[in-house]
Amino acid sequence: MHLFFDKAACQNTRRALQNEWLLTNGLGDYASSSILNCNTRKYHGLLVSSTPHGRMVLLSALEESLQGENREFLFSTRQHPLTMYPNGYEFQELFSLEDWPVFVYRMGKTFIRRELLLERGKTRLLVRWTIDGNGLMPTKLRVKPLLAVRGFHELTSANDAISSNCTPIPGGFAITPYPGQPTLYFQNIDQNGFTEAPDWYRNVEYQNEHERGFPYSEDLFMPGCIDFSVAGRSTVFLSVGTSPLECAPEEIWEREVRFYQERRQQEGRAGLIKHLKRSGEQFIVRDPQGRMAVLAGYHWFDAWGRDTLISLPGLTFSAGRIAQGCEILAEIGKSVRNGLVPNMFSPDGNDAYNSADAALWYAFAVQSFLAADSSDEAYAWVKAHAWTPLLEIVKGFRRGPGFDIYIDQEGLLHAGNATTQLTWMDAQVHGHPVTPRHGCAVELNALWYNTLAFIQELAEKFGESEVNEQAQLKELRKHFIRHFYITTPDGGYLGDVWRDGWLDRSIRPNQIFAVSLPHSPVPEKFQYSIWHTVKENLLTPYGLRTLAPSDLAFQSRYEGGPEQRDASYHQGTVWPWLLGHYTDATVRATWAVEQEMHELLETVSPLFSDHFLQAGLGTFSEVFDAAPPYRPNGCIAQAWSVAECLRMLICARRHAPGVYANFREKTFKKLFHPTDDTVGRGRLVETFG
Repeated sequence: MHLFFDKAACQNTRRALQNEWLLTNGLGDYASSSILNCNTRKYHGLLVSSTPHGRMVLLSALEESLQGENREFLFSTRQHPLTMYPNGYEFQELFSLEDWPVFVYRMGKTFIRRELLLERGKTRLLVRWTIDGNGLMPTKLRVKPLLAVRGFHELTSANDAISSNCTPIPGGFAITPYPGQPTLYFQNIDQNGFTEAPDWYRNVEYQNEHERGFPYSEDLFMPGCIDFSVAGRSTVFLSVGTSPLECAPEEIWEREVRFYQERRQQEGRAGLIKHLKRSGEQFIVRDPQGRMAVLAGYHWFDAWGRDTLISLPGLTFSAGRIAQGCEILAEIGKSVRNGLVPNMFSPDGNDAYNSADAALWYAFAVQSFLAADSSDEAYAWVKAHAWTPLLEIVKGFRRGPGFDIYIDQEGLLHAGNATTQLTWMDAQVHGHPVTPRHGCAVELNALWYNTLAFIQELAEKFGESEVNEQAQLKELRKHFIRHFYITTPDGGYLGDVWRDGWLDRSIRPNQIFAVSLPHSPVPEKFQYSIWHTVKENLLTPYGLRTLAPSDLAFQSRYEGGPEQRDASYHQGTVWPWLLGHYTDATVRATWAVEQEMHELLETVSPLFSDHFLQAGLGTFSEVFDAAPPYRPNGCIAQAWSVAECLRMLICARRHAPGVYANFREKTFKKLFHPTDDTVGRGRLVETFG
């Protein structure tokens, strides 16, 4: 997908600073900024590296200028108190993003084209400048690296501890700003093209951090000036990495470009589904320990058990990455302890086992693998790698793994207490849960039922006669309906949490899993009314609300500082990832599947048209406001948002191919034919297939 922002869009700075691009390299490293290449987050940077101690912002930005006729034209941009300086955005003609970002600037008759590329499998940034002076006098391109060298959650201030010593190396210089931190290698620099001139650039501000209620100002270290001689039409490269160059940057660039070209040729014309499959690649990484993992989101999330297992079906099995999915499943299977899967995977191995649902999503991920590949070889893989973890999960839950997780006398799964948050709705303010869900949560019990039924199914397939869950399944189904189902004049729905004889009657999306999972604890006669309640109260153009607007606790906006945002995180805020299971439930619970699929795709059309051109470009945000205009928020690229929206489209194409084809065509028209109200926004320049 080729996104394009013209001069009018770039110079609408308020909107342009809200549009962000992202590059990844398969290692957990990334480069990211706004389309003005002006950082608005402390997480932005041109080289953010995944290290054994967490991700670090190494190279924050570059200050660039073109010199000639005793004049200097700066074409980069930063934010400082009450101003944007330099004012490079005033010269920006366009921004485009396909496989890598491209920025074009015009100064009189001179054009400058800057391109950024991360080398796959290496912590290395390549910058290519193409300068066309239209035959004018020779000029000089001056580049000043601005270093942060800090943890990506932190900010830095000018200090005397930093080392300004730049060691000459072939084609450039190396600098190790702090002991024990990565060395940065700047290469492909002309002899005598680097001049040491250490300095601090102070009070660089990040507006998004300010709006989120976090510290937002820092100082960046500038080790010196890199000068390139350019005349007429020239192309120059700069390599910045944590290891020396092994070949010319031109060779690396050509290799990377050839990879992207060949991939596009193999895939053919891009479509919505193909684009989301490709977009999902950025979350699958090989961590510093050599393990394959799923990053929950960019910029600030790490590898989390729950997010990994919810995302895995869409990112891997639905996307045709079967081997990667199996490798991750096998790795997670090894991590099962007392029936639990880590909620967070730590770089130092001290994983946090504080989630009740992550282990139960493991069963669904295995089911998704078998749905993608039902061969004897696939079942043999499950028997060899997943059967033991599945049994350990069930045994662990029955033994009681801690955190007040246990199976009660009626076979229901109980988890947590008044001070813990063990489900995906885990926000806390001042140490107190915003949405207390201790007790028997509806989705935990739906997942528990699905896990038991799946194990029974596998036991019969594998001839494991000693495994028999039939009696437990019958009892669980009976008590599930008795405790959770609420009869209403319009039919009925499922309450959210059963606790101590009391049922939380809030209308939340968690009930949809009791209909969507492969094995449902809900009798068929109740499934439609549950689905319909969710549709009427929670469905929006960008996902499902986390609470019905009629509820007194409903929050329509996700904004403000950390406490205010956490207080609304699951109190109405819309989550796109819920659309995958909502679509599965639509297929199971409704009779007029094509009609309902048509309504669903019409409803969520803005997610696939308007949102592709805002926030994280070409990807899906973590959350949206619960009321119009449904502003995007949270992470700009969320793994389970991409994965589950991909599953939604694949499900729609499978069960209503004509409806999906019509939806795809309408989305194409919206993206390629801007209307008056989209002037100054981006657009697409490549057709969908």
